[in-house]
Amino acid sequence: MSYARHLPVLMYHHVSDKPGQITLSPRTFRAQMKWLAESGWKAVTAAEVEAFYHGARLPRKSVMLTFDGGWLDNWLQVFPVLQEFNLHAHLFLVTSLISDGPVRIPAGEPVYSHAECQMLVKQGRADEVMLRWSEVREMHLSGLVEFHSHTHTHRRWDQKPVSRNPSDLLRVDILLSRKRMREMLGYCSQHLCWPEGWYCSDYIHVAEELGFTYLYTTERRMNNPVIGSQRIGRINTKERKNVGWLKRRLFYHTTPGFASLLARHKGARRIAD
Repeated sequence: MSYARHLPVLMYHHVSDKPGQITLSPRTFRAQMKWLAESGWKAVTAAEVEAFYHGARLPRKSVMLTFDGGWLDNWLQVFPVLQEFNLHAHLFLVTSLISDGPVRIPAGEPVYSHAECQMLVKQGRADEVMLRWSEVREMHLSGLVEFHSHTHTHRRWDQKPVSRNPSDLLRVDILLSRKRMREMLGYCSQHLCWPEGWYCSDYIHVAEELGFTYLYTTERRMNNPVIGSQRIGRINTKERKNVGWLKRRLFYHTTPGFASLLARHKGARRIAD
């Protein structure tokens, strides 16, 4: 058996019939998951990711599936497909937006674009477009989905006109998220996804002080134990007519020479430090 030198991480947000920049159609998403399953890709667990960064081996065709935000369509559209193909995934929750209530069924639920979802959240109607804890628990109990922190509020504290140090505000935000996840799920993992992908060295220090050692960005980067888990890069998935795009991206991001060429050609998203 050959083993993975690098771990590609796919980044999803919405799966919906309403198109958008960070939205895949249900048809495209299912086609991608079907191809992964039938091509022998292993969707890894958090424990396997952690072991990889500590030197353990993973099969060469290993991939991590991540979903940001905690949107309702992750329950209605994503979870059934994960069950169909027995694929493991990771959802990063904005915990202040996850509410109580019974699980919902796909029939009759309205479909919103990302812009409409954001508008409803601002209007105090987050429950119409975000997950509920009951749905989170159902997915967790399946053994196919793990949940991690995307902070409590998803705020970019570096952009807020406040007198306090942004790092101090971030600390409170992460602590609230950790507390809520422990209350509702009984655990909070060591994995954290930055709001809008923004971070700096001070933010990394805060996160690590609070026990978060696997930190997810929106940058193009090869992921391996040598580089470490402080700046995990991800592949932003896109709506495409076929799975050829995904095949190429996974090849590029698991082949060192190609990955470095791709980064130089398209550039990595800049971060503040």
